[in-house]
Amino acid sequence: MSANAFSLQSLIGTEAAADPAFVFDGTPVSRAEFSAKIDQTAAWLAAQGIDKGDVIAVWLVNRVEWLALLFAAARCGAVVAAVNTRYRSAEVAHLLKVSGAKLMVVEAAFRSIDFAAILAGVDRSDVPALQQLAVVGADAIPAHWPCVRFDAFDKSYPTAPPAQDGVDLPVLLYTTSGTTKGPKLVAHSQRTLATHAVSVAKALQLSPQRHSLLAMLPFCGTFGMTSLLGFIASGATIHVLDAFEAAPALRILSEHRITHTFGSDEMFRRILALTDAPRPFPHLEVCGFAAFQPGWRELAAEAKARGMPLFGLYGSSEVQALFSIGRADDAFADRIEGGGWPMSPEAKVRVRDTETGELAAQGVSGEIEISAPSRFLGYFNNPEATREAITTDGFFRTGDIGRLRGDRAFVYETRAGDAMRLGGFLVAPGEIEDELKSCAGVADAQVVAVDLKGQARCVAFVIPSSEPPQQEVLTARLRERLAGYKVPARIYVVDAFPVTDSANGVKIQRVRLRAMAMERIAAE
Repeated sequence: MSANAFSLQSLIGTEAAADPAFVFDGTPVSRAEFSAKIDQTAAWLAAQGIDKGDVIAVWLVNRVEWLALLFAAARCGAVVAAVNTRYRSAEVAHLLKVSGAKLMVVEAAFRSIDFAAILAGVDRSDVPALQQLAVVGADAIPAHWPCVRFDAFDKSYPTAPPAQDGVDLPVLLYTTSGTTKGPKLVAHSQRTLATHAVSVAKALQLSPQRHSLLAMLPFCGTFGMTSLLGFIASGATIHVLDAFEAAPALRILSEHRITHTFGSDEMFRRILALTDAPRPFPHLEVCGFAAFQPGWRELAAEAKARGMPLFGLYGSSEVQALFSIGRADDAFADRIEGGGWPMSPEAKVRVRDTETGELAAQGVSGEIEISAPSRFLGYFNNPEATREAITTDGFFRTGDIGRLRGDRAFVYETRAGDAMRLGGFLVAPGEIEDELKSCAGVADAQVVAVDLKGQARCVAFVIPSSEPPQQEVLTARLRERLAGYKVPARIYVVDAFPVTDSANGVKIQRVRLRAMAMERIAAE
């Protein structure tokens, strides 16, 4: 089989594909039009001096330019670093520095997001590789970098060079956080993306003429991108929300006879809350969901009664989203659990007992390890972290706890370690702690996640270096530097952290910190 069979471009040429391929905010885009936009964007990238191996940071909401940039970068042999639109200056600076991005394509503005103001907080000396910004939707953006307009669709550029034969080289970088301080960049190739997209299309038995997708998750994350690529591979029509809002999602689901969509439990909760109809979505077949909030089982039961079939699934940036999903013939309680059956028949899942280090038997909880065609190439520019994440026989250590069910199915139970799930994203406490420790008056900081009014929020404890800092001042500083979901709901000043002595040194009692956080919140 030729390398071209594993390229992103191969996903577009699906026989008997439906048209339009996409509908962006009511505007249809045919497959022929999308292919033309890829050609135009590849020529534009070449005109900007983008060559094989160069990194392009893409900081856009869900729009056709995002997809055209990804497919065009693949053709040029370049790499796309996906930037979360909820990021603020510190997070953007970290991604640009680690990726070494040469060009960043950015929104001029979107709703309440002031991209120019966020960029103003990025010190140019911290990201020396970045040469230029390209702005979508405006002629320029006030910043301390040279700016051009992204005008690939409006102006003819010289034909791009022939496609690069590099299906096994990095093409897309996701950000992810484990227990380390800064987000790591997860590198995927065209092969890992394209083969998993085909596996998703086959496993879900997608038909171009019968099925359709509402894409309401951000393209910058693996959850949104994987579902998108799977439906491109199937040839089915994809309706795209630039960013999730319940009202337009409800309208599209109802008016366009959508059969599939994917999101968080909270997204589906908000959609259901907007309609009193007993069974408002007669055409829905699969709603794949990730559970982040308490009460998700009760939500799944309500959704079932109202004709919204929720299916639990599993994935990560490293093995891609939609790695596995429940089946329609599962018992309801099993179908809604995270985990399920891997999409790829070549995928292997095993569980390792965290106490003995031995492989665990069926039904015994331990750390989930995965080997699959969807597995990432490694952490970009971080070989040490890659070595730590991969076993000697090629399995990815997920850091997640679960158990095997038998017949290749498994159950995801919880996240191991200290990583927090906030706003639907995995966040390392160290990211927030480092920002707090950079604030005047803070000598040290610890951050933990708690359940606050049914939502996962983080709470910070700080040890002052001199006069105790004010929570309002610290919160304002963090709001300037970090995405809103990372800003602590409370910041408490303490004299010391609870610790325990061990053979490996003194350790912070994070369980005790969580209990302290809940006690103080309750006292309020």
